[in-house]
Amino acid sequence: MYDESFFVRPMEFQRVANISSFSAIFLILAWCSGCGAAPPRIVAQPASQTVLAGQTATFLVIAVNPDSVRYQWLKGTTPITGATGVSYTTAATTTSDSGSQFSVVVSNSAGEATSEAATLTVNAATDVLTQHNDLARTGQNLTETGLTTSNVNSATFGKIALFPLDGRVDAEPLYASNVAVPNSGTHNILIAATEHGTVYGFDADSGATVWQASTLKTGETASDDPTSSTNPEIGVNPTPVIDRTLGSNGAIYLVATSKDGSGNYHQRLHALDLALGTELFGGPVDIQAKYPGTGDNSDGTSVVFDPKQYRERTALLLLNGVIYTAWASHYDVRPYTGWIIGYSASTLAQTSVLNVTPNGNFGAIWMPGAGLAADSLGNIYFAVGNGDFGSTLNANGLPANGDYGNAFLKLSTANGLAVADYFEMDNEADENAGDVDLGSGGTMVLPDLSDASGHTMHLAVAAGKDSNLYVVNRDSMGKFSEGNNNIYQELAGVLTGGVWAMPAYFNNAVYYGSLSSPIRAFTITGAKLSSSATAQTANSFTYPGATPSISANGASNGIVWAVENGPTALLHAYDAANLNELYNSNQAGASRDQFGAGNKFITPTIVNGKVFVGTSNGVAVFGLLPQ
Repeated sequence: MYDESFFVRPMEFQRVANISSFSAIFLILAWCSGCGAAPPRIVAQPASQTVLAGQTATFLVIAVNPDSVRYQWLKGTTPITGATGVSYTTAATTTSDSGSQFSVVVSNSAGEATSEAATLTVNAATDVLTQHNDLARTGQNLTETGLTTSNVNSATFGKIALFPLDGRVDAEPLYASNVAVPNSGTHNILIAATEHGTVYGFDADSGATVWQASTLKTGETASDDPTSSTNPEIGVNPTPVIDRTLGSNGAIYLVATSKDGSGNYHQRLHALDLALGTELFGGPVDIQAKYPGTGDNSDGTSVVFDPKQYRERTALLLLNGVIYTAWASHYDVRPYTGWIIGYSASTLAQTSVLNVTPNGNFGAIWMPGAGLAADSLGNIYFAVGNGDFGSTLNANGLPANGDYGNAFLKLSTANGLAVADYFEMDNEADENAGDVDLGSGGTMVLPDLSDASGHTMHLAVAAGKDSNLYVVNRDSMGKFSEGNNNIYQELAGVLTGGVWAMPAYFNNAVYYGSLSSPIRAFTITGAKLSSSATAQTANSFTYPGATPSISANGASNGIVWAVENGPTALLHAYDAANLNELYNSNQAGASRDQFGAGNKFITPTIVNGKVFVGTSNGVAVFGLLPQ
């Protein structure tokens, strides 16, 4: 006679011990010859486990002579209530569980055996709470231990899930680990927002919907494009930002666009509870603003923010308790000017307003899905689109009329918003007239660098439609000098195509993906970028180019990730050291890893062993394949 359950266990052993089928059969026969009224004998010990906080860990034992076998798992020396099976799975772990030891007593009528102790290691999970990972917008996650240059290939890595949503996902997905959800336990939550005006909180591991919230009021729809009858709906376009310290469970801030039954357009700032999706701080609030000036849409003394004229594409910035929004127009359709508007993160009250073309027109802040960048001193950096520039300067070298079209700006936030410094190219009039503006690309603040003389340099980079790469000294950006570009470093024409994306930084290199071009790496030596690319990908990226993201474990296992737009979008992974391709989502057969058509701007999120990619109808999830 035999117990069928006995024959399942050697198969489990085969999986755990990774032995051959022949060896497994041999072991089954050997075990069976020893079965009978004898004490249990453990042939596969529980293995030590390493997980991220919030994940579970499973320990497994294999024993022979299982006549009426019984199991009792122990944590340390304490029996675990209900843990009486061949395996034991922990509850969601926390970092305080790290170092715990688990063993099991296996017994039958003839005796018992105690396994060796297995150690549980729990590493802190990484959060991605803002666009491109940090305030500097470097796009780098340096705590990725699961994905390496060895295991990211089509044999071991691929699409593992698709979380369906009700619209297009243009905002970068965000990730908050170990969120305690009332009456629902602890979850690693993925935040995804759609152009249908819906925000989702997913369990990032199981894909279950923890909550779902609409940003639309009764009788409203997601906005259309008032300048085009063919453009798809506009709901939540920019990437939100998360503050884990505010509210009872943390707060998600986002801007949503809608249209009511009377044809009125609304731009609103929402704050949602991270665990529940409910509105916080009396929100949402309608975005309204005025600023002194006589430019487009002025009432004679002030320019006026018209929600119909504007679209928020720029990712939100949370800086020192203030949420900053920045505004683009609909396809350069006047009247419009360039706005940055700040709100208190704790009350949603408006705190500051700045218009960068108050006595002119244009000057949108396009920032192709990128966010305003910031340094450790609380200064904000971004590039302005084509628009009026006041070339008559005051005593401080600033435009007398306050118009900064096509400029690379530094804003002080010490007392509201104010221009602290700027750079404007000497051919600004030609670039403005030709719509070859700097503001089509996102900006990035570089970490402190030492020059050839040992001086610490504070730099930032930007690039736009003219294919030049501009590097500014944040302590002295250069301002405007007719006939002379007074700039720290300008690499003319090195990108070959215009930039409708933003760069990434890793290990003394800057990575750019310009239009119809490969991703290029520019190495940094002595606080200067190389005069030409030192590595590039074998493939090019169609419109709008690519915004790369980086995963690495410190300085090792650096991987550059990017999404290629098109009817069948592709996720690419490259070795950061040389940009040789490790993987793309078209390599596996039978369309295994494909995720549909691309969106205009897609920034992949890499965190805790997974890659999350916004799609036209959901979020595709990539990771290591089950083995």
